[in-house]
Amino acid sequence: MEPGLTSLLSVSIDFETSHLFFPRIIHWLMGGLFALILVLRILPFLASVRRGERTLPILGEYFDKFRFFGSLALMAVYFYLMAVVGDLFPYTGYGFLFVSMVFIFLMSLMYMHTRTKRKVMTAAINAIVAPSLAWFILAKLFQITLP
Repeated sequence: MEPGLTSLLSVSIDFETSHLFFPRIIHWLMGGLFALILVLRILPFLASVRRGERTLPILGEYFDKFRFFGSLALMAVYFYLMAVVGDLFPYTGYGFLFVSMVFIFLMSLMYMHTRTKRKVMTAAINAIVAPSLAWFILAKLFQITLP
């Protein structure tokens, strides 16, 4: 083969920066999607606000303070307790599993408008099945360490 052709077929990997290849692609894609959203959705919305056709959604509309601040509080407690419970069962992922079950159940109850026995049972089943499935796939099949 010619020397120019062999250089095209050879591969050299810089292991110090090779792990940054896909994150860079993802960052550029996310930046492009953000720019598209900004141009296609937000700028026309702000123009209609200036013309007086619409109002900003934050001002003048109903604000559900209980659900907003409840969600923030539940998320803060969720991340804190995941580490605390995870330290009780190190390298098993039980911190993720147990705390996620409680978190999903409480979030479901908080956003449930009418609580019937059927809806609460559905929320409880979902709170048990969804984290268990995620825990099994991540911790057991892919052997990813969870808190």
